[in-house]
Amino acid sequence: MWNLIQPALILLSVLMSTTGADEVVYRQVGETVTLTPPQEFSLNEYYMYWYFGGLELAWHNTHGGTGFNTETKDEQELQKWKGKLTWSGDSLIISDIREEQFGTFTCKLTSSKGKRETEYKLLKLQVTMNPPSPLLPGERLSLTCDAERPQNSKQPEIHWLNPQGERINSWPREVTATGRHNGEWTCVVTHNNKESRAKIKVMVVDLSPAPARPVYTSKSSPLTIPCSIPSDITWEQVKAKSVQEVHWDFFPNPDSSLIPGDPQRLFSLSLAEKLTWQPDKNRGLTPVSGLTKGNLSLIKNKAKEEDRGDYVCTMKFSNGVTLNRTVQVNVLQIISSPGTDLISGQQLNLTCSLGRLLPSDLQLKWFPPEQSSLLPLTSDRDPALVNIPEVGTGDGGKWRCELWQSTTRLTSAVITLKIEPKLSVWMLVIICSVTVIVFLLLLILVFILCRRRQRKMRHLRHRLCHCKNPKPKGFYRT
Repeated sequence: MWNLIQPALILLSVLMSTTGADEVVYRQVGETVTLTPPQEFSLNEYYMYWYFGGLELAWHNTHGGTGFNTETKDEQELQKWKGKLTWSGDSLIISDIREEQFGTFTCKLTSSKGKRETEYKLLKLQVTMNPPSPLLPGERLSLTCDAERPQNSKQPEIHWLNPQGERINSWPREVTATGRHNGEWTCVVTHNNKESRAKIKVMVVDLSPAPARPVYTSKSSPLTIPCSIPSDITWEQVKAKSVQEVHWDFFPNPDSSLIPGDPQRLFSLSLAEKLTWQPDKNRGLTPVSGLTKGNLSLIKNKAKEEDRGDYVCTMKFSNGVTLNRTVQVNVLQIISSPGTDLISGQQLNLTCSLGRLLPSDLQLKWFPPEQSSLLPLTSDRDPALVNIPEVGTGDGGKWRCELWQSTTRLTSAVITLKIEPKLSVWMLVIICSVTVIVFLLLLILVFILCRRRQRKMRHLRHRLCHCKNPKPKGFYRT
């Protein structure tokens, strides 16, 4: 029996005095790393010691007590770790890693049952950008991710995540920078199915993308024409790229009363120490607040049909690069024929229009006043036109036309109709009769007043006269 037990004890002793498999951890200079001891053992039964090379750094006993090594022959070496080590439970945290602190860390577990050692290879991960930020669109951009290869191990796998979160398996040698490259790039290093990440900020001075679809508004709604630079880019960085001018231009629709294709300069930005807009022909538009934060947008309280057209936000640089964004504005308008003041029984035509042919993916919906006998109107034939042969007083009030794209309402326009009741023949006869009677009464009243005035004047002439003799002065009764 002893012959069987003795080999088992020897084997158990060997297993409990082994070195665990190495773990590889990648970090950048200045980052923080958390080293977690093996979890397959109960740490309440082990003393734990952390070493960097041959230097003891920290300890953890079976009662939960922790501490850091303060005694060593090489005091200068120990000073490099001062203030960088902290405990979080059973894990050792190393902050603000410097170049000299990449290497091998060893976790030693000891107890009466045996020993266990696990090595952690802290390797340097470095990402670089050439040339440094910020860039202008069209300039060449190169990103490099260098991951140190572990000894006696395969090369780690590397891929990138762009600012949109899309995976790029291999970075080309150089790319042409665009606004899409602006943002945080992530280098992902995978070794033994464990990921490490390093981030780098790429700044491309560009204008934010224009709206994916035209701006739709109406005479009943405000108008906002968007343009901006990304919030993470400052005006100092824009000026550092030698910006020369920033301005807004307006290109009216071909059916406008303005000359088609003839641009109007709306605003120019003064690039002095204090940024200010200089108006040219503002057309009732006003720059929004927040210019120092990169907001170049224009606003207007109420849109007009004359606002239809293309608005171009432009930024020019000394090296010839020109950035611009075009915003197409469509204004929904309701036209009433013959007008908005009607009499019951008149014919009415209401037209809802953008001033151009309605795209096939858009549709119009009409909503009459609540008291109208007409239901909400839609028509596949000519949704822009509503024809009412005879309007009634119930059709007066607010008519609303809405512009929809699938399940999204883009904008709406409102018009108010005033409809008076129709006058009958008897009502006209009564009105005419009353008018004639009032006129005759006024004539009789004038005649009576005139007669009374004449009689009064004759009576006064009989009672008074002016005498020359015998007295020289005064008036006397005859």
